[in-house]
Amino acid sequence: MNPQANLIFITSLLLGTTITISSNHWVMAWTGLEINTLAILPLISKSHHPRAIEAATKYFLTQAAASALVLFSSMTNAWHTGQWDITQLTHPASSMILTSAIAMKLGLVPFHFWFPEVLQGSPLTTGLLLSTIMKLPPITLLYMTSPSLNPALLTTLAILSTALGGWMGLNQTQIRKILAFSSISHLGWMAIIIIYNPKLTLLNFYLYVMMTATIFLTLNTIKVLKLSTLMTAWTKIPSLNAMLLLTLLSLAGLPPLTGFLPKWLIIQELTKQDMAPAATLISLLSLLSLFFYLRLAYCTTITLPPHTTNHMKQWRTNKSTSITIAILTTMSVMLLPISPMILTIV
Repeated sequence: MNPQANLIFITSLLLGTTITISSNHWVMAWTGLEINTLAILPLISKSHHPRAIEAATKYFLTQAAASALVLFSSMTNAWHTGQWDITQLTHPASSMILTSAIAMKLGLVPFHFWFPEVLQGSPLTTGLLLSTIMKLPPITLLYMTSPSLNPALLTTLAILSTALGGWMGLNQTQIRKILAFSSISHLGWMAIIIIYNPKLTLLNFYLYVMMTATIFLTLNTIKVLKLSTLMTAWTKIPSLNAMLLLTLLSLAGLPPLTGFLPKWLIIQELTKQDMAPAATLISLLSLLSLFFYLRLAYCTTITLPPHTTNHMKQWRTNKSTSITIAILTTMSVMLLPISPMILTIV
């Protein structure tokens, strides 16, 4: 793609995100979401492959429907209350419509069908944007309207997302689809706690973004898209594969790695809110996704293929990417001991 066009799309993406997260008026938030959608579409379809065009079309239709629901929800609320302020979403019907719209934008169950397909049809770098920065505006809208949302509805969506995200990722061989179902599962953890402790949802989101960015950048460096090619990737950059193993285990939420921190805090908060059954259920359902994380980790470093490979070990990689991956990997693995400091900042 033309570098100037690429710069315009990336700038528009950042602009749309900034407009949405800094607005108080529903129409401005909707405008930011629309700018975001239009900016990411060329990045998804830039390869002109039929699968990429299909992914861009699916993404556009889903996001357009979700944006229309956001606008309809805000208009219904304004009709009944006379308020266009995002934090004044007091009408129950508007609140329910908005929850459905945000669930569609994020890819929560039962509106999750588009996300794995879109991620599979996108390049790894665009997939990283779809999994991280594109989730920030909807999460921010949930954060701002959290006092008005329906706890039972969100808890149901969250538990279903964790269950289906783990269940449907079990038989996948495409890494991008596995990461899509991983994202759906993590969004379940964020949705279940948004009403009781919104700041904890943001902490979970930031840590998820950090770990997912590490995995996507590593996969982009070693040029791997399937489990079968991941099995032989250890011959290229062995040290990077070892780091990928640790990051995958961290994303699975295993102690003593960084990914254990948000799950530990969410279970603690749910128990304080007398929701011990929900905490137990979502913890058990996360074991489903643990299976495919372990499968990825096994394919990454533990598997020794029976046949010889012709790959030469790379002793030099892109310097700027290597530094970024090194910093992100260190943070993705080693932040748990300083969790008290992280909690005081949050």
